[in-house]
Amino acid sequence: MRGGGAAYIKPPFLMIFDADLMPPTSPPILAAIAIALAGLLSGCGQGQKQAAPPPPKVTVAKPAQRTIVDQDEYVGRFVPVNVVEVRARVSGYLDQIHFTDGQIVNQGDLLFTIDKRPFQYTLDQARANLQTAQSNQSYTEADLKRGRELVGQRTITEQIFEQRSQAFRNAQASVAAAQAAVQQAELDLSFTELRAPVDGRIGDRRVSQGNLVTGGAGGNTTLLATIVSTDPIYFEFTFDEASYLRYERLPKDSGDVAGRGAGVKVALKLIDEPDFTHEGQMDFVNNVIDSTTGTIRARAVFKNPNGVFTPGMFGRVRVPASPAFDGLLVPVAATATEQTRKYVLVVGADNMVSQRFVTLGQTTPDNLVVIKDGIGPDDRLIVNGLMRARPGQKVTPQEQGAPPPAAKPTAQN
Repeated sequence: MRGGGAAYIKPPFLMIFDADLMPPTSPPILAAIAIALAGLLSGCGQGQKQAAPPPPKVTVAKPAQRTIVDQDEYVGRFVPVNVVEVRARVSGYLDQIHFTDGQIVNQGDLLFTIDKRPFQYTLDQARANLQTAQSNQSYTEADLKRGRELVGQRTITEQIFEQRSQAFRNAQASVAAAQAAVQQAELDLSFTELRAPVDGRIGDRRVSQGNLVTGGAGGNTTLLATIVSTDPIYFEFTFDEASYLRYERLPKDSGDVAGRGAGVKVALKLIDEPDFTHEGQMDFVNNVIDSTTGTIRARAVFKNPNGVFTPGMFGRVRVPASPAFDGLLVPVAATATEQTRKYVLVVGADNMVSQRFVTLGQTTPDNLVVIKDGIGPDDRLIVNGLMRARPGQKVTPQEQGAPPPAAKPTAQN
């Protein structure tokens, strides 16, 4: 308190330091502190600034050019060229079976034997009747010869001569009938041996030895076995009406599938095979389109020396669908999908990436895919590193098959 006035109170935040306790602040010391602070601030600025990454490296290549024929694929199944039901022509008891179920048989191989004894007896009887008829013919012929001399001498009447002539003609007819009976008996005896009419694979026997077999030409004959030919073999498939019209409008010299002439080359693969390695040719195209399905039936023929193709087996057939043309091909790995569209990435002269939507064709056995439109023969496509590139991005391209660029030399201390 000073004098009689109000007391002076020192603010709580006001601090008074003694000058003797302050550190020395000479000019050299202040200069050193300033230099240190400047260096610290400069280091912080350089740490916050990041260097931009280099453009990603990709492998590029131009499309391959080849002569291509578009191909269509269809699913079908094998059918035999010949299917024969083995049935007896004569009735009798089955005496012997001469094959193993499922074996390959050749035309003329003996399959079944029916008991021959009744037919042999019938043949012997027919031969005996033939001898009787021939003997009667000889007698009537001689009698007619004598009658011709006697009628000339007026010894016998014309009526008797005509009777002898009639007897001779009847004897001739009896000989002819007996000969026919012998031939029929021989034929029936030969029918007791049932032989394979075609080459192929026989199924299982339907009748066991000792059973009665009903033969003949009626509809109630006994089925003994079935033979299907295996080499060559047909492959039947169907294609739609639109494809049929497209094939019909191809140039006729290009060998279109719908042409009625044979010789169009086709390829086939089975369900467990990756490639179309079996070659065949078109054999038949039906003359009507099925009104219920809108498809038309076609058939190809294939050689089957090893018997791998079996009637009823499924397969896929590839048929030519266009004339030959010069096409562009790229590796399958160079294509990508955006929703339902296919595209490739193309590197321009300025190494900028652009996206090109393309229409794909068939895939070749060497894992190349045909590009029908969207690129040109001189475009550089990214074939490796597709996931590292984006449209509008700059890349570092390297030609496929070229050695990588040499690394820059490093400084030596």
